Amino acid sequence: QVQLVESGGGLVQPGGSLRLSCVASELDLNYYAITWFRQAPGKEREAVSGIRINSAITYYADSVKGRFTISRDSATKTVYLQMNSLEPEDTAVYYCATADRYYADRWSDERQYNYWGQGTQVTCFS
Repeated sequence: QVQLVESGGGLVQPGGSLRLSCVASELDLNYYAITWFRQAPGKEREAVSGIRINSAITYYADSVKGRFTISRDSATKTVYLQMNSLEPEDTAVYYCATADRYYADRWSDERQYNYWGQGTQVTCFS
């Protein structure tokens, strides 16, 4: 059974950095895509960044472009989200997700993802 486990969240001041990890078990990352979502209190879940593992094509939400970088290590089945220049608006629970049937043109649509991690909290405050 596919399992996704996130880690790396924490407390950080504005301008700080964190690196999130998503470890995928029972999954050949060469054939899947991994997308990071986040959900802030009282807000809808939104896509942050995604990566197509076999081609390393990446996607970013406009709000994080230039600040966040997604990468993968297929050998360890890990996808990373390096988050720099964090802002209070980045405070949220961050989830990684993957799909058995993935459509790249809808990478940010959460409805296509059928495997989700449990989430990791990121809090940015001064």
